[in-house]
Amino acid sequence: MTTRPKLLLAFNRWVYEQYLGQADLDRLSVLADWDWFECEGGGIYSANDNPESAVALRSRIGSCDGLILCHGAPPITAEMIDAAPNLRFIGELEGDRFASRIDLDAAWALGIRTVDTTNASSYPVAEWALGLILVSMRNGGEHFRRMITGDTPIKAEARERMRGRLTGKRVGLIGGGHMGRKLIKLLRPFEVEIWVHDPYLPREMAEALDFTQTSLDNVLSRCDVIVCLVPLTPKTQGMLGAREFDLIPAGAVFVNVSRGAVVDSGALITRLHRGDIIAGLDVFDPEPIPAESEILRLPNVFLSPHVGYYTGDRHPHFFNLMVDEVERFFHGHETYFDLTQRSKANRTGV
Repeated sequence: MTTRPKLLLAFNRWVYEQYLGQADLDRLSVLADWDWFECEGGGIYSANDNPESAVALRSRIGSCDGLILCHGAPPITAEMIDAAPNLRFIGELEGDRFASRIDLDAAWALGIRTVDTTNASSYPVAEWALGLILVSMRNGGEHFRRMITGDTPIKAEARERMRGRLTGKRVGLIGGGHMGRKLIKLLRPFEVEIWVHDPYLPREMAEALDFTQTSLDNVLSRCDVIVCLVPLTPKTQGMLGAREFDLIPAGAVFVNVSRGAVVDSGALITRLHRGDIIAGLDVFDPEPIPAESEILRLPNVFLSPHVGYYTGDRHPHFFNLMVDEVERFFHGHETYFDLTQRSKANRTGV
């Protein structure tokens, strides 16, 4: 562009204070003229349905080249888009790539670029997935439970239940999105063979990233380590049940860092009762895990309370990635994190 783009940020005060670091605001100020439209309420999966808020936002976007949305923003409808003839870019900070605040078809019909940076939380989760794999390969849950009771010597029978080294094993990923692709990078030093099941991946990605794209049954039945990384959608809810857990061979490790409801919790507990597989779980259904849940007392399970997303930084990285995308787009480059027909199909379970 020959003139500085005008951007409007639309979300609630909590997002402004918690997600926007000063360094990234300074970067944005170098790139564009921007303003903030303060919204009320809102969450990850829903738009603000207050009609007054929608009217107020519509009155502010007439000269905007770009919108950046998050919790509290009203829906960006076809009517809203019609009121912004210069609009070329819509970014969602944290919508789990469900685009619940954007009429994607209306935006795409006008050639408007739509991006989502929810994947900022995927990268730390991928790190914790690797951690859970390594802990579970040594059956860390069983050792920890025993040691904190004062029973500290190594037990031969406990050692025999450990899978041991990750190096050289076959790792199967259920889901090959941002989280899965980051995990593939993290796994490379372990010289593992990687299989991936994800029906939404373009075929050329397997060759580009050097993995085998395969069926869900192959991942479950023929891998030493199985990692669940899929989003919770109408198609994935309960996708791993009794039939699927029966496919997992004795000695395998199962890790879930996606969403608890992807798994039938009763079927997982039943499979774990056999004592021949080990699980590392950052998520469970329901959450928080009820104090009386049997999963808390199974020796072949390592648990964490849905903390994989946590970075320890002052701000999560959603806005950081979005400023990167703004810079790419308005400098004439291709964006990284587009909402597309493929991502829409993934989240709607088509």
